[in-house]
Amino acid sequence: MFEALIGQSPNFEALLRSARMVAATDVTVLIVGETGTGKEVLASALRQQSPRSDEAFVTLNCAALPEALAESELFGHRKGSFTGAVAHQVGRLPAAHGGTLFLDEVDSLAIPLQAKLLRFLESGEIQPVGDTTSQRVDVRVIAATNADLHARIGRGEFRKDLYYRLNVVPLEIPPLRERVGDIQLLLNHFMNMFAQEHRLPVATFSRSAMSRLCSYPWPGNVRELRNVCERLSILMAGRVIEENNLPGEISHRMPENKPLFSLPEFGIELEQLEVDLIKQALHRTNGNRSRSARLLGISRDTLLYRMQKHGIT
Repeated sequence: MFEALIGQSPNFEALLRSARMVAATDVTVLIVGETGTGKEVLASALRQQSPRSDEAFVTLNCAALPEALAESELFGHRKGSFTGAVAHQVGRLPAAHGGTLFLDEVDSLAIPLQAKLLRFLESGEIQPVGDTTSQRVDVRVIAATNADLHARIGRGEFRKDLYYRLNVVPLEIPPLRERVGDIQLLLNHFMNMFAQEHRLPVATFSRSAMSRLCSYPWPGNVRELRNVCERLSILMAGRVIEENNLPGEISHRMPENKPLFSLPEFGIELEQLEVDLIKQALHRTNGNRSRSARLLGISRDTLLYRMQKHGIT
């Protein structure tokens, strides 16, 4: 339900108004937003408020799909259609027949699979791997991405025609730094929720701690805020949380007017600095690209582009 989407800031309320109107229809939706903004929560709310609410809700994280198995996972396959296909498999699309399919990180689909997804969106038909006939499936598609699809189209990494098919109704979730007025509301909600969930007395924030939390940019968005609340609700149960009790990345954050980097008098080589920072981030996260991107304040897609540009493996 839309009650799970908490916020009163004007840009967030505008999103919810649009989402409520869209939910009652069968239109294809593209949800756009940074990592951690709640794209799957919004997709679930759209389905719950739709005429398909009692039917299947099937989710697929496209980024987690091995490329060799992606087509089979999405459309299904027939026994013997390839090595290892020891039985028939129903794909996610036919499994969602009558209901809703949520394609998260849809930008991660390989170009050949994008073409087959486009065919389904245009015709309502799929052809499982190894099958000689097509079958019709009735599925509403909700897709989501944290990537700049226009940039990916420009680089030949995403089909323009598929973009237009998915982008019938775009819903863009604003990052938490653009809805500062909702931070305190979310903090109070999650602290109460986790206290109840873990059967602990509710912890509260001092004025200075709340001020620090509200000024923090939350690069991980609502997901990061939620995780911080769960940690504090357990470790500080029933206590007043002071500024020095907050996680280091929040309590030790430098003031806005102090530069993060001072330019040396002799100057720098900007491109080499970028390479060095990317390598440092990858080293610190043991090669985790999503976490590295968050450390650098960029999207995962931008990080991958810059790694490719500089030949970083």
